[in-house]
Amino acid sequence: MKMTWPGEFGRLSAVLLAILLRFTFQGAYCQLVVSPAGPTLVNALAGSNVTLAVSFSGATDPAVTWFMADLPVVTWAITSGAPPDIADNRDKVLRIETDGSLSFVNVPLEYTSNYTIEMTKSGLGTSSTTFTLKVFDMIQDVILKAQSGSAQEGSDRFTLQYSMLQGVVEDQTWFFSGMAIKSNSHYLVEERNLVILGPNRSDTGRYTVLLTNPFSSVTTDTNVTVLYGPDEPVLEARPARPFYVKGDSLSVSWQADGFPTPTAEWVFGSQTLSDFPQGVLNLTNVQTSQGGVYTCTLLNEETREKSQKSIILNVYERPSGDPMCSVQSVNNVDLQYLCRWSGGTPQAQLSFPALSNTSSGAGNLSLTVTASHNLDGKPVKCVADHPVEPNNCSITAGSPRMFLPAVRTTVDSDGKIVVTIHCVSEASPQAVVSWSRGSEAVTSTTPYQISRDATQLEIRDYNVSNFLLQNYSCICRNPLGSQRREIQLRGPSISDSSLFTNHNGTIVTLTWEVPPTSIVTGFDIQMKGPQGLSRNRNGTQTRGSSNTFHTIQQKPGAARSADIFNLDPKLSYSFRVVPKARMTEGRPSEVQRIGPGEGLSGSAIAGLAAGIPCGLLFLVLLAGLIYFCVYFNKNKSRQAKYPKSRAVEKVVTTPTETTPHNLLTGGLKSPPDYNRLQQTPSERSVALPAFVPPPPVRTATTV
Repeated sequence: MKMTWPGEFGRLSAVLLAILLRFTFQGAYCQLVVSPAGPTLVNALAGSNVTLAVSFSGATDPAVTWFMADLPVVTWAITSGAPPDIADNRDKVLRIETDGSLSFVNVPLEYTSNYTIEMTKSGLGTSSTTFTLKVFDMIQDVILKAQSGSAQEGSDRFTLQYSMLQGVVEDQTWFFSGMAIKSNSHYLVEERNLVILGPNRSDTGRYTVLLTNPFSSVTTDTNVTVLYGPDEPVLEARPARPFYVKGDSLSVSWQADGFPTPTAEWVFGSQTLSDFPQGVLNLTNVQTSQGGVYTCTLLNEETREKSQKSIILNVYERPSGDPMCSVQSVNNVDLQYLCRWSGGTPQAQLSFPALSNTSSGAGNLSLTVTASHNLDGKPVKCVADHPVEPNNCSITAGSPRMFLPAVRTTVDSDGKIVVTIHCVSEASPQAVVSWSRGSEAVTSTTPYQISRDATQLEIRDYNVSNFLLQNYSCICRNPLGSQRREIQLRGPSISDSSLFTNHNGTIVTLTWEVPPTSIVTGFDIQMKGPQGLSRNRNGTQTRGSSNTFHTIQQKPGAARSADIFNLDPKLSYSFRVVPKARMTEGRPSEVQRIGPGEGLSGSAIAGLAAGIPCGLLFLVLLAGLIYFCVYFNKNKSRQAKYPKSRAVEKVVTTPTETTPHNLLTGGLKSPPDYNRLQQTPSERSVALPAFVPPPPVRTATTV
């Protein structure tokens, strides 16, 4: 059968339309689609595991490619047996899941990026979706400080910048004194920086920055001090006066704002005053030359900025110190009164109203008058008139007063005895001293030496007897009178001595005095006592004698006491001091004794010898009387007994065991030391032993 062309064409169009409709409907229901299975913005902590999850539909076994930014990092066909193709050096971090999701193991900070997944299926095209992964680290050890230099008032800008040891900051917020800072005409917030535009002193304070990310938050702050000034100073003098007097003290201080505190420099005339580092101008004991213009210049050590101000100080002169009065001798006949108060503008006017109504002087006055008894001991006042301050002084002239010469004895290096006589008499004007020996004047010739002020006379000689041949006189004289004293030197001697013991009686202190004019260069301390060792002060041991005095210590001429140690309180000792002038000895001092006693004296022994025969005779007579009474009583008992009157009993007391022969055969016993009956402060003796009589014997005689 033969078909026509229009029919065939219609039938072919229908078939093609059917095929087109089939493919059209098939594409509508089998399109490849990939979509996120979670949030597309993912925050992860560095070192943690995280997954960019996806899901897909419309195809099976699509090819998957993950891009990190524009760089492909993983390629894989889902469900294929081949391993995924992972970019070099990323295989330890990246993992691809069976559904095409991308996982990160211990994700590092540098993996922060945009990640895009593309899925492709032949005949179905390509589908993709994008994730943003932000990897953060914990913010630690944040430091906030100035970017450079210091904040200075008037500068263009000042920048604060923070730094940190580790961490990723997602957001930063700045605060000034607790108030949040926004970018404006005064502040500019930049990455990691805060810029202060045109800083001034009001910007001084505490600045804080708050740094945050999804996993941590850190706040740190710092103090900012804006350097400024110095402003123009205000000068003030204290005490505030229109003028100051020479000798006054004052200070000039300044006040001015500035940070750091400015340093002050004072300039007077053309001279810089460097003695006031604290900036306060302290003037003590000011002089008239110190009056004038003082300029204070302030300097900011940090900014090198300066400002200055001047002040005028007027200083008037006052005479220094106080007026000084004195009186002196003129040819040892007249008196010259002096008054001085120098300096001052004008000079002080001085006068002695009691001496003259017409004489006066400016600053210095000398007035000579004839010495008279009316001036002896009379105070004379000098009146000093000055506009700033009146003042005065006084002086009293006096004749020489009574005095006692002082004598001192030493030995020079040549072994000569040196006797120094010192004569000083209180007098005004000072007395002039002259010396004489007998009727002859003494001058500085051998063996005499007179001191420069003539108050001392030295005499040198080897032999002490040469000092004792003459009388020496010293005369103290001024225009109002004189005093004369004669000195007769004596050989070595002691005027008084005493002795003291400690409570144990083992140490004694011997003291002595020397006449004022006695020549003594040393002393021998002598002891008489029991045999034994004694130790002197310098440690030398000597053995004493019980019968004679021996030297146990030697003392210099200035000594007036000596201590003797290691004594036995049960024994008796005697002490004396022997004065010496070199080798010449003087008369020893009085003997001082200590101890229980030294035995019987000769008179005591004589008395005892005379008393023994008398005692024996008394005992013989007493024995005869007793025998007679007994014999008479026996004869009466043999006679006829008559009535008797009441007998009278007579009691006779006699000592028992009286044995006179013991006194003759047993030797003499030492009687008590009668010195011990007297107790003195020097403890020269101790108490006598108590005498205990023998018990009485009662004898009865009947009459």
